[in-house]
Amino acid sequence: MKRKTLDSAPWIWRTISTVSILATLLLLFGFGYAIKDVIFPEGDPALGTGQSTKTPADEASKPAAPVDGKIRMAVIGDSLARGTGDDEGLGFVRRAGNILKEQGHDVQVLNNLGVNGLRTDALLSKLDEQGVRYVLQQSNFILLSIGANDLFQGGQVLQGEDPPTAENLAAALPETSKRLQEILKKVKEINPEAQIAYIGLYNPFGDVKELEVPGNAVVAAWNDAALQILNQEDKMTLVPTFDLFENHLGEYLSSDHFHPNGAGYEEIAVRIAQEYQAETPAEGSTN
Repeated sequence: MKRKTLDSAPWIWRTISTVSILATLLLLFGFGYAIKDVIFPEGDPALGTGQSTKTPADEASKPAAPVDGKIRMAVIGDSLARGTGDDEGLGFVRRAGNILKEQGHDVQVLNNLGVNGLRTDALLSKLDEQGVRYVLQQSNFILLSIGANDLFQGGQVLQGEDPPTAENLAAALPETSKRLQEILKKVKEINPEAQIAYIGLYNPFGDVKELEVPGNAVVAAWNDAALQILNQEDKMTLVPTFDLFENHLGEYLSSDHFHPNGAGYEEIAVRIAQEYQAETPAEGSTN
C-alpha cells in the first residue's frame, strides 16, 4: 500500500499543475479581453464608436440642420447689413427678427457680419474665413447686402467729387454682378439648406439732379441682374427696396444721405419678413 501511494503521487501533481496552468491561461485571456474593451472601446453601433475621428475644422465644415422650428438669422455684407445710420442700432436684421417674433415665430439672431465699406471682392475673401463660415452654417435664414459700395463708392460722390455719368455707373455692372453670382454660389455651398435673402439696392441720390437718372438706371439694371441670378437657385429671393425709397428719401435716409435711418431700416425689415413668409409660410410658426 505504501508503494502504491508513492507511485501515484507524480500523476496527482501533474494533474494539479495542468489545471493550474489552464486556470492561469483562462485568467490571462479574460484580463486581456477586458483590457481590449478599455483601450479599444467598440461602443453601441447605433451611436458610433464613441470616439470622433473628425477634427474641429471638419466639424465646422458640416452645415447645421436645425429641426426645432427656430429661425436662426445671420446677416453678412456691407454697412447696410451692419445697420449704419439706424439711430436705435438695430438695423434690418434685428428689426426683421422682432417682426417675425410678433408673428409667432421663434427667432434667434446669431450674428451680424456686416462691415462698413465692404465691396463684392472683399466679401468673396471674407466667405473663406472659418468664423464666418461657421455662423452661416448655423443659420437657416441668411440675409445679404452688398453692391452699393461697388456702384456708388459708399456715397463719396457727394463729397466734392464730380458726379458719375450713366456710362461710369454702368461700367461697374458686369464685373460686380459677376462677383455677386460668385458670392451667392459660395454662400449656397457653405449652407445648401438655408433660405437666402438678398437685399436689393435703392438709389440714395434720387433727389440729386445730376444723379437721379443715371442712378435709377444703374440700380434698375443691377436689381434685374441680381434677380436673374437668384432665380437660377432654390431658396434664394430678392427683397426689393427701390420703390420704398424712391419717393421717401427725405423720410427714410439718415443724415449722411446714403444709409437708411431707423424708419428706413424698419421698412426694409417689413419686406424681409414678408419675403420669409412667402417663401416658407409654415416653417417656424408656433401658432
